[in-house]
Amino acid sequence: MQNIVILAGTIRQAPETRTTRSGTDITRFKLVTSRPRYSEGRVVRDEKGYRVEDAEWHRIVTFNGLGKIVQQYCQTGMKVLVRGRIHYTKWQDAKGEERYGCEIIAETVDFLSRAPQSGTDEDEGRFIDEDDIPS
Repeated sequence: MQNIVILAGTIRQAPETRTTRSGTDITRFKLVTSRPRYSEGRVVRDEKGYRVEDAEWHRIVTFNGLGKIVQQYCQTGMKVLVRGRIHYTKWQDAKGEERYGCEIIAETVDFLSRAPQSGTDEDEGRFIDEDDIPS
């Protein structure tokens, strides 16, 4: 049995990093993927003939070294490929009600596009080489 997820999408919420009390860095971001809308076994098209697509939002979680790379190089608008596993969570909210959630624990994040160019920083938006990645 395996729990494997592969998502190709666009980052829609900039990565945020927090450190646990034990010193583990956890970096999270939101990824959006799209898929064609179907009705009666056919792809739905709008009045201009374009495919209608539905968006799916995914919460992505990375740890330690991978999280540092994501925090440093990933920005809203970048396209990435995430490989990882599905993780379900359960907790009690402030009212004592049980809540459930789903997130993707990333094992790899591959960059499919450059970050949008908005500043003058020479490193901003470039692809990273293997030599740039800390071991």
